[in-house]
Amino acid sequence: MESVKQQLVIDCNETSQKELNEQIREAAKKGIKEVVIKNPYARHNLGVGITDPIHLVYEGDVGYYASSLCDLISAIVKGNAGWAIGENLMNGEIIVEGNAASSTAASMRGGTVVVKGSSGARTGIGLKGGTLIVGGDVGYMTGFMMQKGKMIICGNAGKALGDSMYDGTIYVAGEIAELGNGTEIVECEKKEYEEIKSLLEFYGVAVPASFKKIVCNGMLHNFNKKEFGVWKTVL
Repeated sequence: MESVKQQLVIDCNETSQKELNEQIREAAKKGIKEVVIKNPYARHNLGVGITDPIHLVYEGDVGYYASSLCDLISAIVKGNAGWAIGENLMNGEIIVEGNAASSTAASMRGGTVVVKGSSGARTGIGLKGGTLIVGGDVGYMTGFMMQKGKMIICGNAGKALGDSMYDGTIYVAGEIAELGNGTEIVECEKKEYEEIKSLLEFYGVAVPASFKKIVCNGMLHNFNKKEFGVWKTVL
C-alpha cells in the first residue's frame, strides 16, 4: 500500500497563483497533511477555495484574499496579510503572526481567525459566525453589520465600531473611538473574561486586564422610519 506523503513544498517564484491553488486542492484530496508556500511576496489569492482538510504554511507576507472561501483548513502566515484574509471562512483556523489589512475575516461563517498584530478598517465586516481575535488595534467600521459570532480586540478600536450589527458580541480591551449605530456597552461577566483569557493564552496573545462588551441594543431590529426623531439619531 502506498504511504501518504506528509508535506508538499511550493515555491511562488516557480508557480502561478492558479497553479498553486490547483496543486493545494490536489494535495488535500490526496491526503497530504501540509503545504509549505515559499516566497509568497504578498501575492494575491493564495490558497483560495480549499474545501478539504490541509495545513498551509505561508513563509512570508501574503496579499489580498489569502485562504478565503475555504472550509476545514488550517493556515499560518509567517508575516503580514493583505485585505480580506479568511474571507467567507466556513470552518478551520487561520493565524497571522503579523498585521492584517482591511476586511479581515469578512463574512466569516465559522472557525477561528487570529491576527497577533493589528488589523485595518472593516475588520470582521458582515461576520456571520466563528471567532476573530486581534492582538492589537482595529480600524473604523470594525464589525459593521455583524450578524453572529465573537470578536476579541486586545487593543483600541476605531470609529463606528459594530455599526448596524444585528447580533454577536465584540470585546474590546482598549479605547473605543466611537460606537456604531445600534450598539451599547454592557458588563463583561467574569466567566466570559475567563473564557477569553483561556483562548488568548492558547494562541499566545497577551491577555489584557479587562474588556468592554459591545452588543446590539435592538434599535434597528424593528425600526419605524415614521419616528423621524429616532430615525435621524440612529442613521
